[in-house]
Amino acid sequence: MSAAATRRLTTAQALVRFLAAQYTERDGVRHRLIAGTWGIFGHGNVAGLGQALVEYREAMPYHQGRNEQAMVHAAVGHARHLNRLSAQAVTTSIGPGATNLVTGAALATVNRLPVLLLPGDYFASHAADPLLQQLEHPVEADVSVNDALRPVSRYFDRITRPEALLTSALNAVRVLSDPAETGAVTLALPQDVQAQAYDWPEEFFADRVWRVRRPAPDPVELAEAVRAIRAAARPLIVAGGGVHHSEAEPALQALVDATGIPVASTQAGKGALRHDHPADLGGIGHTGTAVSDALARTADLVIGVGTRYSDFTTASGTLFQHPGVRFLNLNITAFDAHKLAAATLVCDARSGLAALTEALAGHRVDAAYETEYRTGRARWEAAVEGAFRADDDSAVPTQTQVLGALDAVVGDEDVVINAAGSLPGDLHKLWRARSPRQYHLEYGYSCMGYEIPAALGVQQAAPDTPVWALVGDGTYLMNPTEIVTAVQENLPVKLVLVQNHGYASIGGLSESVGAERFGTDYRHRVADGSFTGAPLPVDLAANAASLGMDVLRAKTVRELREALSTARAATRPTCVYVETAPAGTALPAEAWWDVPVAEVSAREAATRARAAYERAVADRRRHL
Repeated sequence: MSAAATRRLTTAQALVRFLAAQYTERDGVRHRLIAGTWGIFGHGNVAGLGQALVEYREAMPYHQGRNEQAMVHAAVGHARHLNRLSAQAVTTSIGPGATNLVTGAALATVNRLPVLLLPGDYFASHAADPLLQQLEHPVEADVSVNDALRPVSRYFDRITRPEALLTSALNAVRVLSDPAETGAVTLALPQDVQAQAYDWPEEFFADRVWRVRRPAPDPVELAEAVRAIRAAARPLIVAGGGVHHSEAEPALQALVDATGIPVASTQAGKGALRHDHPADLGGIGHTGTAVSDALARTADLVIGVGTRYSDFTTASGTLFQHPGVRFLNLNITAFDAHKLAAATLVCDARSGLAALTEALAGHRVDAAYETEYRTGRARWEAAVEGAFRADDDSAVPTQTQVLGALDAVVGDEDVVINAAGSLPGDLHKLWRARSPRQYHLEYGYSCMGYEIPAALGVQQAAPDTPVWALVGDGTYLMNPTEIVTAVQENLPVKLVLVQNHGYASIGGLSESVGAERFGTDYRHRVADGSFTGAPLPVDLAANAASLGMDVLRAKTVRELREALSTARAATRPTCVYVETAPAGTALPAEAWWDVPVAEVSAREAATRARAAYERAVADRRRHL
């Protein structure tokens, strides 16, 4: 009998070849699992993975990043737009390059989105010890800075021998492709092992298809869910990101059309129904609409579909106030399905929604309930129109008028990306999502600096789609460097850069909790030590231009509309820079959010805030 065929490659070469041969398949459609690799090369990966990516550059596309955290954000944006069926890898040097991955990894895992992290590591042999950038631990010699990635990874391994990759690579891909397990996956790669050769079995490099399951609901759980829905007088669906990941939007609409149950959406779930569907109530929770939050307070059954119930969604436990309210959670992950002491449907969103629709045949909510929420929806739509409207085209626009101008320009296929600041609240309340993937808010980790790199990942996933990154001045200053990558790769992303001279969102929160907007303005320091002087002479538009973007400055509502239209048609990276009028959020929060206030203070603002806090927190419920 002849010996099994082998191929002699380095560990890094074998990993690249293996990743290039991995695929996902769902509903008969195949996707390349690792569509490309982002990388910044340095001490720890240049001679290993760097050499391997050169050797196999036709098999594995490479993208050059400028910041390690930003590379993870780009990969996450790519994975989200492709419904988690395709992902990207990120390679870094050891030391600071590796630790810069932690924030991006946490974002990916919090949002249940796949990304493969390949940081360099110390010498497994300890031949060079300590080496440049190595963290020495006095009693644990096998610890490196990469261990900081353990709590934010869904799977972690350090490949200390070449043959260990045979098991770990398969486990890594198993987690990346499993919708119930996915998140950040880390394979820490000691630099000497990256370069070591091994005789790899040929079957390791064969094309491998990972089928993404659509588990059906358990019959007993389904029967209980149907009984609960039929018994409910005021049911409300809360649509989360799992609706999108499962491509379950048509199944959700079929259920809603058949039963009349209204739908409110989380930040991740917005767009699960098109904005003009008569049962779409818009966002829910602290940043939700008036009609969604009013119905949530009186709902007797809350049906969560693909949501993890963050504190913004539940208004920190104060939103769902019906005395007998119960919860029914449809989720592919049991961990999320059991939240709020819910009855559970642990299954794929599309499969579960289809099964509910069939089992609920002939059931419909009371006509008076439909009339109630449709009337509330019409009132809210009028409020949105008022917030978007600009009566004077020559005036400096407010932030909500910026969104109104963009709303008038985008098409159904455009993607709007945001993550942090005051924009998420306005977008969740006001944006009219026209398609399932148009509204792209990262609000699980709400990470400043996500927007621009995520736009690159989405643009790679959808090359012919207009992609908009909405960024405030605070976020822009956190992480603008991937503009250079957009220029280098000719990715025609559109950046809307909103200048309001400070942290507008946290400034408002600071004021509401008695911290008096301290440390939230970008202004000159004045004599008493406060930052209340003139705005700093910082020109962010000039900065964007210096990084290679075409920049359009808009001073008025009219100029803004023209600039946005020009940017949408642009074929290279383009920035629309607008300084907004110093107006607060046009539509206030409809529900509370728990930010603990100082229990004692000598300052009157904090004392008043504490009194308001105690009134609000009294409404919190433990759903058991």
